[in-house]
Amino acid sequence: MTEFVSSISIAWAATSNLEIVSVIFGLVYIVLAAKENAWCWPAAFIGTGTAVILFWDASLLMESGLNVYYLGMAIFGWWQWQTGGTNGSPLTIRSWSLRQHGLALVLIGVLTLISGSLLSSNTSAALPYLDSFTTWSAVITTWMVARKILENWLYWLVINTVSIYLYLERGLSLYALLFVSYIIIAAFGYVSWRRTYLSAQVRDEHNFAN
Repeated sequence: MTEFVSSISIAWAATSNLEIVSVIFGLVYIVLAAKENAWCWPAAFIGTGTAVILFWDASLLMESGLNVYYLGMAIFGWWQWQTGGTNGSPLTIRSWSLRQHGLALVLIGVLTLISGSLLSSNTSAALPYLDSFTTWSAVITTWMVARKILENWLYWLVINTVSIYLYLERGLSLYALLFVSYIIIAAFGYVSWRRTYLSAQVRDEHNFAN
């Protein structure tokens, strides 16, 4: 126990202010997203803006580039959640078919192999294939969040687990700890969104029957 507390203290001492800000707003984002609160997107914009610099300095080039994408998606997500539904109404939770998930997984696999190979051959990127996997998975899954696809939370469970190892390997201890909490919140998010989705399905069936 003493060694664990000591390791946390050492990691905290080595943590930059930039990482602290990024972690705080990252945590705010996922908590609000799990609650279906559109203010998650402004929080995401701040958290990802700081993360762009943080990951570049840690030589996680794909992760840095991913956060540039997140900046754009924060704006897109805010707009979609507010007006992306029928006739400009707020967006509601939907579910993807097995075919759609299959296409998403194939796309992630192909893009991971391509970018992992390119990074390995042409850059000094650390853990290029693992970095590529989390990056492309997150690209697809963030789109799913912006479009309120229910299963996004299941994707995040896998991505966050892999990311913990990636961040620990690069000395980003606070970020690794953040992603432990992300796993817990992702599980809560799935349960919460699924409950809302099923309630809407029952309501729609009732309205149709009447």
